[in-house]
Amino acid sequence: MTEYSYSDDLALALALAGNADLISIDRFRALDLVVTTKPDRTPVTDADQAVERSIRSGIQASRPDDSILGEEYGTEGDSNRQWIIDPIDGTANFMRGLPIWGTLIALAVDGVPVVSVVSSPALGKRWYAARGHGAFAQVHGEEAKPIRVSAVAELADASISYNSIQGWDGADYLDELVQLSRTVWRARAVGDMWAYMLLAEGSLDLVGEFDLQPYDMAALIPIVEEAGGRFSSVTGEPGPWHGNALATNGVLHEAALAALAKPSAE
Repeated sequence: MTEYSYSDDLALALALAGNADLISIDRFRALDLVVTTKPDRTPVTDADQAVERSIRSGIQASRPDDSILGEEYGTEGDSNRQWIIDPIDGTANFMRGLPIWGTLIALAVDGVPVVSVVSSPALGKRWYAARGHGAFAQVHGEEAKPIRVSAVAELADASISYNSIQGWDGADYLDELVQLSRTVWRARAVGDMWAYMLLAEGSLDLVGEFDLQPYDMAALIPIVEEAGGRFSSVTGEPGPWHGNALATNGVLHEAALAALAKPSAE
């Protein structure tokens, strides 16, 4: 099997994202956009499917021994190198003409995301990272710049995004969210991948969310961590495999975990 560096893999992910952007932005606000409902009652558009097909084709051509996990077409292969794809994160926004959506592409090695790109053509911006190489943001047409999380050290000074009240309520964490909102400086629902990218850039200090799949989270992790932050489940487990997310600037992580902890049964 050919050995690839993380830089090689990042270059591929960026190229795949570039092709994906051309497909998605062409269908954004299209009058003939085709929307159907999947068995889990979530919407999918023809753009979601076309973007994932494009990314899968590129991976299969360039990394034929790697496996793939995608939102629309499932799992293929059993390599320890797995590409994880969310073709359009924020499909509901995409459908309604809101610009907060993007393509998420990650490479996980032995289950750990190490390379990722988050590309949002409607916002005109892209974020990317590779383990040990830092995290970067790039405005369309400009040179990429390194990004860094905030240095906010107290929850009382923190700005958070909770993304969805329904998600917290459905997971039986609404009381914890309300209590946390009383502790912090500002609580807003930014939503989808953009909240985590704002965290990586230092504009937010804490992001939490429930009802997630691995493809919703995998591409966020290298960017958040390479920017100096931390990413775990709401109960502290690492990785994108636990159905929920807590991302912070790192300094606040333990305090946030403690604030969200369920009372122990005695």
